[in-house]
Amino acid sequence: MSRKSKLLGRPSFYLSPALWPLIISVALFIVLPIIYIVNLSFLQRGATWGVTDVHTLEAYRKLADPTYFAIFANSLRIATLTTLACLVLGYPFAYTTASLPPGRRQLVLLLLLAPFWLNSLIRLNGWILFLRYDGVLNNLLLKLGVIREPLRLLHNQGAILLGMVYGLISFMILAIYNSVEKLDRSLLEAARDLGASPLRAFLTVTLPLTLPGIIAGSILVFVPSIGLFFISDLLGGGKDMLLGNLIATQLLSARNWPFGAVLSVVMLLITVLLIRLYRVFSGGKSIGEML
Repeated sequence: MSRKSKLLGRPSFYLSPALWPLIISVALFIVLPIIYIVNLSFLQRGATWGVTDVHTLEAYRKLADPTYFAIFANSLRIATLTTLACLVLGYPFAYTTASLPPGRRQLVLLLLLAPFWLNSLIRLNGWILFLRYDGVLNNLLLKLGVIREPLRLLHNQGAILLGMVYGLISFMILAIYNSVEKLDRSLLEAARDLGASPLRAFLTVTLPLTLPGIIAGSILVFVPSIGLFFISDLLGGGKDMLLGNLIATQLLSARNWPFGAVLSVVMLLITVLLIRLYRVFSGGKSIGEML
């Protein structure tokens, strides 16, 4: 028992009543659903509907199926490409934004967050109108004489990647922006005074100090890009099955709840692993501390 607890006459494990609403919310909306999904993954699929009370590893054995392994590998590839694209495009934007005067900086951040005020399906439908065979982009290129016939810009992995980057790049920018904003500019000046070129100063000072923001942004982009199945359906035409699409299909169409739960558990384990790696590289800081 701590000294403070002794003085107050309370046990060391005492929790303030103000914390109970938070604890109850976490238990109801996070802990219990995870327990339910994990338990569901070990149950046997019912003959016609739902599950039985028989516990089995049958659903986990299906992960070894080459078909599902290919879907999993494709999902990781798309997620990796999305993360790299968001990093390449988002880092210069975040660095430039953090270097602006306070007034302009707030305006840029406001414009960056403005798309979130619209429903994501509406924004994706805007891209469909822009990229379709007789859409705005093809008509513009035809009028300029760049192409002779319309290009097929939809229903391919390029369109999926574009939609993923468009929907998730804001998370990368915000994470990196917070790291750059906290950067001690005097360290850059010291590196320049010691004869370092702008590139060398960036590689030896700026990049290492903003690495936690890069890792946080990568996690915030990578994890959702595995599960955003509606982007693949709308922009990819349903031709590329990603992990999110597979989970939705197993739960809603195939009625194979245990296997859908297994895939959800796999996504959860990936998330936990990435967060663990982030804490290792960031010195124990949480992602929330970077946002």
